[in-house]
Amino acid sequence: MGVIRGEICHDAPVEAPASVVWESYRGLELSRLVNELMPHLVGTAEVIEGDGSAGTIVKLVFPPGTPGIGYLKGVFRIMDEEKRVRESDVFEGGYLHLGFDRYTIRIEIVDDDVHMHRSIVRSTVKYELKDDSKAHLLSQLSIQMHITIAHVVGDYIVNNNKKRTHLS
Repeated sequence: MGVIRGEICHDAPVEAPASVVWESYRGLELSRLVNELMPHLVGTAEVIEGDGSAGTIVKLVFPPGTPGIGYLKGVFRIMDEEKRVRESDVFEGGYLHLGFDRYTIRIEIVDDDVHMHRSIVRSTVKYELKDDSKAHLLSQLSIQMHITIAHVVGDYIVNNNKKRTHLS
């Protein structure tokens, strides 16, 4: 009986500097944007406890028709303003309900080394199964929700930057 660990990663480019993009991902701002921009795609986020710093607990309720238990609860483990990194450990619902023993979501906002006014939203899911007899669960893993969030929030940032530029 062996342990299975792994990660799935996706990089989404955003036509805005990393410092601007981070403003939409830091603290509780991402929860607000999920509720405002994509409740029908991703669900609704509810802050259970905290102010957006490490230790904050958020419940994400998936939209009707989503397979599985219908929600997840996670705790912000890392909220690093300097490195532009946020990391949350899911402790209830979601993939844990399916049988995973660990499910961590990490989002990094990094500068694009090639394009000065572009950044990358790097979404990484880390998972663990303590019993390799559960290997069949790997086929159910998806990072699609995080890809959707990165693209919708990226479009929101770009469109808001265009509006600000035209108003100036």
